[in-house]
Amino acid sequence: MNNDNLIHMANQIGVFFESMPDRHQAEQDLATHLKKFWDPRMRRAFLELMDGSSGAQISDIVRTAVREHRALLA
Repeated sequence: MNNDNLIHMANQIGVFFESMPDRHQAEQDLATHLKKFWDPRMRRAFLELMDGSSGAQISDIVRTAVREHRALLA
């Protein structure tokens, strides 16, 4: 999977969850969505992107959700 596509998809998912009134719940639900619907290889690649220089392109809600719920995604 292309890294730019992973970032783009994650940011699109983040836009959806950003509209939720409870930010903490939105972050938890976002991480759960990635766990349920992304292949483990996609999640591993995305976690590597988060750790690398490409992480700057990731939206705040996605970055926070992944950081707070990383164990769920690993």
